[in-house]
Amino acid sequence: MVEKDKTYICDPCGIEVKVTKEGAGTLVCCGEEMEETEEKE
Repeated sequence: MVEKDKTYICDPCGIEVKVTKEGAGTLVCCGEEMEETEEKE
């Protein structure tokens, strides 16, 4: 499950995604599951 206001990153390409609406499932990019990361300010 992805949680609202969390940031996820794709290790292979480095893209970051910020979740604006919570939902079931996982985020996938470059064929791999994205990992939750601390938001950069």
